[in-house]
Order: sequence, then structure tokens, then C-alpha cells
Amino acid sequence: MHDEDMTEEPAAAPLSALPETGEREVETTLRPRKLDDFVGQPRVREQLQLVLESARRRRVPPDHVLLSGPPGLGKTSMAMIIAAELDAAIRITSGPALERAGDLAAMLSNLAEGDVLFIDEIHRIARPAEEMLYLAMEDFRVDVVVGKGPGATSIPLEIAPFTLVGATTRSGTLTGPLRDRFGFTGQMEFYTAAELELVVARAASILGIVVEDEGRAEIARRSRGTPRIANRLLRRVRDYAEVRADGRATREVVRAALDVYDIDELGLDRLDRAVLTALVRSFGGGPVGVSTLAVAVGEETTTVEEVCEPYLVRAGMLARTPRGRVATASAWEHLGLSPPAEFARAEGAPTLFD
Repeated sequence: MHDEDMTEEPAAAPLSALPETGEREVETTLRPRKLDDFVGQPRVREQLQLVLESARRRRVPPDHVLLSGPPGLGKTSMAMIIAAELDAAIRITSGPALERAGDLAAMLSNLAEGDVLFIDEIHRIARPAEEMLYLAMEDFRVDVVVGKGPGATSIPLEIAPFTLVGATTRSGTLTGPLRDRFGFTGQMEFYTAAELELVVARAASILGIVVEDEGRAEIARRSRGTPRIANRLLRRVRDYAEVRADGRATREVVRAALDVYDIDELGLDRLDRAVLTALVRSFGGGPVGVSTLAVAVGEETTTVEEVCEPYLVRAGMLARTPRGRVATASAWEHLGLSPPAEFARAEGAPTLFD
């Protein structure tokens, strides 16, 4: 649910007028434009409102902002909203794109006073660019090195005061000097089912989709606490409802649609279930190393570790132990299997997962 440029857009057209709109454009349309439109994250919104309002009253750019949290929770949208609330232009880049200090210097030198610079995946910024960023954030200047070898000269270049908004899914990997230069850090949390129902209702209204209350609740329940997933599932439900139903997303239609797309009752997809199935059937529930588990399901280790594991752990189906990954009793039961005898225990007794 969130935005990629600051240009004004016309009001959302009815669904019939959107047949040629790509998924990216649809996603952009669903992004909120103001803090008041942003659903969820009440604590971060309140804190950010104070930071922005104080800066507006003092007529200075606000402190640099770091937004941290899992993917899909609205960090990019929040950056867009910060620029909109400040009535400022926004420049967008990402950590992996800033491989050299010169790349960052060129971007910084083109900023106007009060602009917002958004760096997604800021934890992946190259070290030379990161070291240049320290000085830019603190003193609003950069040192440009001209020439090579003994004859090289460092020329200080003043840049316009700006606000940096960094987004990261791994705040723990940020270096201390970089983290300390942010005046405000917002920790984005997973959404409740009630909040996700509001997200789905808003998106359905924009896209012109009729979704009944029970249908919204069903989508929200399977969205893994993530607005991006909720919006994606809503679009797939729309496709199913238009082709195989009367266009109305009832609870039964939503369930049938998500069954087609392999999203089960708990929001697990094909890969999630493949990981659990391999862990249970091939390795007896574990413990097993993540790289071995990834080979068993034919995926990259990072995919299993970063895409599947966080939700499986949060859902109480997988545990990370010093010896490897272990399936919990809930995982066995979700797959319709009986857990081994050692999983049965009295309440409070130690287990493999403690």
C-alpha cells in the first residue's frame, strides 16, 4: 500500500478503466498520500507527526529519519509521506545502487534546500559512500577528491540542507556511526488483523472491488501481518471474482481464490509448506541446518532464511536452535501429521525448542 513519486494523480478510476494498468502502477495507486491516510503503525505516526510539525514551525528541515522493519510494512510509503507533509521534492535511490562515493556525491550536490533523500536498503550501502554520507548528514558538505596518487586534492563542497530517510530490514547490520546520525528511528511493526481489514477496505474502494466484510476478514487473516501481501491477495481475489464468480468477493469466493493461488488458512504459501514438509518428512522434524533444508526444497539459502523462516517462526511452526532448524508440534499438526512422542510433554517441561 504505498507511493513512488510526488506528482499529483487524478482520483482513482473505476475498475473498468484500469484494465491496462500494470501491477506496479496499481501498487502506487494504493499508497497513502498523507499521515492521516496511513493505516496502522500508530506509535510511529504519532512520533513522526511531532518531528515534522516541530520542523515546520521552526522552518528547518527535520532530523534524518531511519525506518526499520520487515519488508512490506510501509517504509517506502512513509518516506513518500514525509516529503508530501513537508511539501518537498523526494529523490529515491537504494543502498546497492550507491557503489562509489562519486555516485552519492552527484546525488547530494543536486539536492535543493529542504529536499528529502530516500535510501532504501541503506544497510547495503558501500563503505566509501557511507563514509561520505557521515559528513553530509552532519555538516551538509562532502569532500570531493580530485586527481589520483600523491597529487590528489580534497575539495570541500557545500550541499543544501536536506533530510535523509533511510529504510532497512536489518537495522542490526548498520554501523554505529551511521545509526547514530539519525535523529529519529521508527520501528515498523506487523499489522493486526483489524488493521489489515482497514487496509483491504481502502484498497478495494480505490480499485472499485466489492468485498464483503467476511471476505475482507479472510484476506486479512491470511496476509501474514503485512499490508503489501494483503493488497497482493486482494488483486488476485479480484481476478478470480471477475473470471469465475459474479465480481463480488464473498468469503466463499475469497477462500476459493486463495486456494487456487496456494495460500492456506494460515497464510502459508507453496514454499512455506515445502520447507515444513521437508523438515518433517525428510529430516524427522530436525534439527537440520538451513543450507541443507534449502537444498531439499530447491531454493537458495537466503530465500529460505529471509522469506520463509521469519513468518514460520512467528507462527510458532519452526524454531531456530543452536543445532539447526526444528519443526514444532504445530507444524506437524498443520501438515495433518502426528508429532513424534518426544513432542508430547507436560505444560512447562523443557523441549527441543527451549
